[in-house]
Amino acid sequence: LESFYARQLRLSPHVLGHSKAHVGRVVAELVRAAKAQGLQPGPLALSLRGDFVRIGSAYEQHKVRSPDCFDILVPLRLPPHLEPQPRCADGLGPRGAFVCGLRARAGWPRRYRPFAEGFCVELQGRSHLSSGLVLRWFQGHLQRCLGAVRYRLQERCRISLSACPGRPPTLHILPCSDYVCCHISMAVRLIPAIPLGDALYLTALPPEGPQAPPAPEGLWGLNASRQEQRLLSWLKEQAPASSCHLKCLQILKGLRDLRGQGLEEPFCSQWGRVLSSYVLKTALFSLLLQGPLEAWDERFLVERLEDLVLYLRDCLRKQVLMHFFLGNASLPEAVALPRFLKEATPVNLLAAFDGPTLDLAAFQLINTWIQAPHVIRMYSSPRYLRPALTP
Repeated sequence: LESFYARQLRLSPHVLGHSKAHVGRVVAELVRAAKAQGLQPGPLALSLRGDFVRIGSAYEQHKVRSPDCFDILVPLRLPPHLEPQPRCADGLGPRGAFVCGLRARAGWPRRYRPFAEGFCVELQGRSHLSSGLVLRWFQGHLQRCLGAVRYRLQERCRISLSACPGRPPTLHILPCSDYVCCHISMAVRLIPAIPLGDALYLTALPPEGPQAPPAPEGLWGLNASRQEQRLLSWLKEQAPASSCHLKCLQILKGLRDLRGQGLEEPFCSQWGRVLSSYVLKTALFSLLLQGPLEAWDERFLVERLEDLVLYLRDCLRKQVLMHFFLGNASLPEAVALPRFLKEATPVNLLAAFDGPTLDLAAFQLINTWIQAPHVIRMYSSPRYLRPALTP
């Protein structure tokens, strides 16, 4: 396990630091240009707030393999009189996810009608902000601003923007050879986000799959990345300096990816969704708060990793793993939650999967752990390693 971590999973802090700094400079230029070229904030306009929020494993110190993919939230400014309305109880949207609508208040003034016609859809007889229409506007707006930014950055890097229907646009950055010492092509997913206050954001729900029905465009997903970062910071302060909790998460992600190389479809795709990085991180959070943090010292790495595997197996067998922040009353007082999260309806992250799929995932998880040395030797060869996907 130590060799697997050192050779295949661990990132160079030097390379990661350079990559994050380069991404930050390029995204700052693009966001600044997009804000300047956007419509003036007003009752009939969408516009960028002017900042961006770094999220995901690259900024939480548990990214694996290569610092070539990053996630960035880009907050928007919205017209007034749009109120968030949690919709989990309605049965709308995908199972296993918290969904929220941004509903127009009753009796919108006539002057808001052009905005409603351009960016809203009807949902249960009321106007709701459409995630699909906002996403299309965001993609087009960034594309129009790319030319000026590309000219300013031509000595540093080459940049381009790509987009798939229903997904946030991806900014591709190729540093010039004489600009930085770490010549890594980077893909940055730029995610338009609706601020709710208290460092909470709404983002478009991702497509569930090629054959799954699309979620209503009037629904949004909840992003609590900043709360996760605060919890990780608190855990770093409370745990031993040599704590292995993030290393456990990285190794488990690596074992999951290797096992996925040898699985057949359709279960191969389900395996990655059932044991998504978010599910693994949620299980780690839950386990960390169950016992003394001193037990996560580096010398207990194998024991804690086995505990995490067994905890996940039990969750899969019971078909229950609750979202860590929604309605969770057992969080430490030092990690203050916004009222919106405290009062939210709890969500089971595994609700989208049927029993046989979860049972098979539990079996494969235990099998992967028992055969970890064999799995590492077998699927780490160049014959099995697949190129990493862009986010």
